[in-house]
Amino acid sequence: MRAQFVLSEIGVGLRRNLTMTFAVIVSVALSLALFGGSLLMSDQVNTMKGYWYDKVNVSVFLCNKSDAESDPNCAKGAVTKDQKDQILGDLKKMSVVDTVSYESQDAAYKHYKEQFGDSPLASSLTPDQMQESYRIKLKDPEKYQVIATAFDGRDGVQSVQDQKGILDNLFGLLNGMNWAARAVMALMLVVALMLIVNTVRVSAFSRRRETGIMRLVGASGFYIQAPFIMEAAVAGLIGGAVACGFLVVARYFIIDHGLALSEKLNLINFIGWDAVLTKLPLILATSLLMPALAAFFALRKYLKV
Repeated sequence: MRAQFVLSEIGVGLRRNLTMTFAVIVSVALSLALFGGSLLMSDQVNTMKGYWYDKVNVSVFLCNKSDAESDPNCAKGAVTKDQKDQILGDLKKMSVVDTVSYESQDAAYKHYKEQFGDSPLASSLTPDQMQESYRIKLKDPEKYQVIATAFDGRDGVQSVQDQKGILDNLFGLLNGMNWAARAVMALMLVVALMLIVNTVRVSAFSRRRETGIMRLVGASGFYIQAPFIMEAAVAGLIGGAVACGFLVVARYFIIDHGLALSEKLNLINFIGWDAVLTKLPLILATSLLMPALAAFFALRKYLKV
């Protein structure tokens, strides 16, 4: 097969169907940009989980005098020194516990004032209304239920709270958004495949005379099909390159510069450039193979060779 002939046929086909070729490039670029974005979102969620789950605490809040009057869990009164010592001792004996720290009422009041000092409620609170607590860091954040089972309802314990539950709600929202992006991506891929098939059909119909002559002189099926398949592959590859550009530009302007989220949101551990760069070959390979395979199967049905 002469490479020059195939390349010239590719150029002819792309020029003849310029509008549809442009539509293929745009649809492939958008769908693969969403595909890459969803992969990066998954990496971001996993990175955030690894970062935050390692820092979450389980808090065992102890009863104070105010709770004894209003909370059924503290009906037996405020926590006593013996109860606090017993709770601390039992916590340190548990194999799932990594570290235990104590927060006094004064320390809790100070932290509350630092975080919510502007709220109207802050001015009416006093240190004796705050709760003492033990903050427990677990070796495995998934073992929260072990602490809850051991201390919920115990004398002197008002409640056991797990910060991981708050994070789970956040990550659930992020995962939901990620699946929504994947659904849009799947729709865009279907549109792109339909455009590719139609483009190949139009191209094959417009060159039916040339292909007929090639069949008469004994050209093989693959020799006739190759220009059409490569046209779709080239259009797809251009779309894939555009999608890669979208991802690189988005990472640059959203996280590093422009919006500069990495500077404004210091508490979030953002994915690095390595996560982006490792996705680019996959996107380019998909942009090349997907249109080529779509064109191949379309030609088997619409091009009699």
